[in-house]
Amino acid sequence: MLERHRSDWKPSYAFFSWVRRTKNSTGFAPNTPIYNKILDTLGRMKRFQELHQVLVEMSSRKNLIDERTYGVVLNRFSAAHKVDESIELFNNIQSLGLERNLVAFQTLLLSLCRYKHVEAAEKLFRNTKSEFEEDIKTWNIILNGWCVLRSLPDAKRFWMDILKSDCKPDKFTYGIFINALSKSGKISTASKVLRKMWEKDCTPDAPICNTVIEGLCYKKQIPEALKIFSEMNQKGCPPNAATYNSLIKHLCKIQRMEKVYELLNSMDEKGETCSPNAVTYGYLLKAAKNPKEVDTILERMKKKGCKLEADTYNLALRLFTEWGDEERVKYFWDEMERNGLGPDRRSYTIIVHGLYDKGKIANALQYFAEMTEKGMEPESRTKILVDDMNFKLNEAERARETLLIKNKR
Repeated sequence: MLERHRSDWKPSYAFFSWVRRTKNSTGFAPNTPIYNKILDTLGRMKRFQELHQVLVEMSSRKNLIDERTYGVVLNRFSAAHKVDESIELFNNIQSLGLERNLVAFQTLLLSLCRYKHVEAAEKLFRNTKSEFEEDIKTWNIILNGWCVLRSLPDAKRFWMDILKSDCKPDKFTYGIFINALSKSGKISTASKVLRKMWEKDCTPDAPICNTVIEGLCYKKQIPEALKIFSEMNQKGCPPNAATYNSLIKHLCKIQRMEKVYELLNSMDEKGETCSPNAVTYGYLLKAAKNPKEVDTILERMKKKGCKLEADTYNLALRLFTEWGDEERVKYFWDEMERNGLGPDRRSYTIIVHGLYDKGKIANALQYFAEMTEKGMEPESRTKILVDDMNFKLNEAERARETLLIKNKR
């Protein structure tokens, strides 16, 4: 019942009121998870007066409040921007029967940062620094908070404070900062931080390296990206499929197909987490220049046991529509239906726009009519295109009628 009414506080509070009113007569006593769900629902609906009543009742029953209860209430206070109340809850944590320790403090900081109260979290962190031992996880929480807020100046400032502290940055510290730098377009700095990470014997994982590789490729610094890729293999950080896919995507864009197939063969050799997937073959298909190349890619895909997905079929539809190969379009359309993968809205959109580009307006409108009959809502651009096609057909019809009238005269 509580789960079903998560977005309605009244049933939850009514249940709590019934329990409190009949606890002596029925003997029914809800456990901690049930109370936590009630607190979560009340907090989500911002019914803090009722939430306080539940918390008081839990305190009176003893041993009901646990760390999860504390976390739920903190999250709900922070989500409602009740920063002072969150801090007060931490300060009074011992009255709830819980320890005022580093874990409880980190839970508070996580909650504040999660709901964008990073400035308040950092101030509290600095004011309470002497109470708890130095722990890199605490620093990471604040650093991540600034990075999620996209406040790069504050993230850089806090990063420098970490380097000056007695705490040694760990893999997560580097990962958080590198990700923020990359997303902000500071890819050269991110690359330098990655190299510094290696110098400090802090081995990154593949996702950290992937962030830098993708950023370098996006900035068209593919030689540097390939250099980092090579170093990953040498320094105990094995690349995964996402690493290869990132390089293949950008190499396909500049038609460096020899290097693309070198990487593809390497993926096949490594297998396991590096095996080519539908995303890999999708990039190859996008770079295909003719039907023969498409057939070769699809044959390789099937041979390696990589199933064709809806996106793969749609990509093939787009290519063969552009090339005007109606027979192959029909083949992929029918196969898509047989395999239960479509056609979906994307499939119809590709065909409608493709036929329009080829001047086959009547055929395009037939597909559009079929699409709407199936209850699919067309994209805005497709609606505009169809309006244009209908206008052109009407113009052509009026022109024919005018010509017939003239001929009769």
